[in-house]
Amino acid sequence: MTTTRILVTGGAGFIGSAYVRALLGPNGPPDVAVTVLDKLTYAGNPANLADVRAADGFAFVRGDICDANLVDELVAAHDQIVHFAAETHVDRSLFGAGVFVRTNVLGTQTLLDAALRHAPKIFIHISSDEVYGSIRDGSWPETDPLRPNSPYSASKAASDLIALSYHRTHGLEVRVTRCSNNYGPHQYPEKIVPLFITRLLDGRPVPLYGDGHNIRDWIHVDDHVRGIELVRTRGRPGEIYNIGAGDELSNLDLTGLLLHACGADWADVRFVEDRKGHDRRYSVDSTKIRTELGFVPLKDLATGLTETVAWYRTHRSWWEPLQRRADRQDRLPLLP
Repeated sequence: MTTTRILVTGGAGFIGSAYVRALLGPNGPPDVAVTVLDKLTYAGNPANLADVRAADGFAFVRGDICDANLVDELVAAHDQIVHFAAETHVDRSLFGAGVFVRTNVLGTQTLLDAALRHAPKIFIHISSDEVYGSIRDGSWPETDPLRPNSPYSASKAASDLIALSYHRTHGLEVRVTRCSNNYGPHQYPEKIVPLFITRLLDGRPVPLYGDGHNIRDWIHVDDHVRGIELVRTRGRPGEIYNIGAGDELSNLDLTGLLLHACGADWADVRFVEDRKGHDRRYSVDSTKIRTELGFVPLKDLATGLTETVAWYRTHRSWWEPLQRRADRQDRLPLLP
């Protein structure tokens, strides 16, 4: 059996680590070896990889995707790249766009250049539904134009286009995924679901932007990971695949579900001034990945949220140090 060597960038983060745990877990493919490359910024956590550190074929490298020499060495030794590494938080991009452009755009280009030098390589580029902007009605197919509204989403849109250009210009086997909002265990407590859960479990108030009627399409991280694996193993070169579960919910309704799950009430909610450029509604059309690759989300939102609250309730040792650090560093209500 030939082993496929996969380089996973950002593999210590929320979604990247879920992907690595799936690959190297008991139900993962038997023919892969995984190297994680992660800079371990605030959202990267080595504890996310504790379950697979002893797995055969696992390796970890601490480093920056903008480090051309390191990237070249690692890419040369691997058959495929699954690229999660990115600065991801919208609020942070509003007050410091430079690091988003550097990591998300220049870092992606650095990886692509190395993949081109050491071709053939399969390059899976993990993107976001936020590159489409805001949609009033319906859902975005992959063919819709990109209309990003924040420095974060603009940097991701740029990286998408650069990645796809390497396929069209050089023939590099690039595949792009764009996923809706993720939730689940191991998510850094700055996004709305873990932020609200951890604060409510501590009896603290939670901040809700604007009128709370911004709508997001939610997907459990395990379903997202299954979609990525379908794209890696069966996707077509040069194609984009939206990944969504179709579970649309306003932030107001989401808050209600989280309040109930945490045993709290609306007295614990503080409505705060809306953030700049806050997209009103996201909704991806996942017809392509469902029809071409057979993707079907397995985790319904009610069950997934209940399980997520239970995980945070029983894993305080994981999130309490992160929450204390975030409280010291952040002065804004951080929501998606």
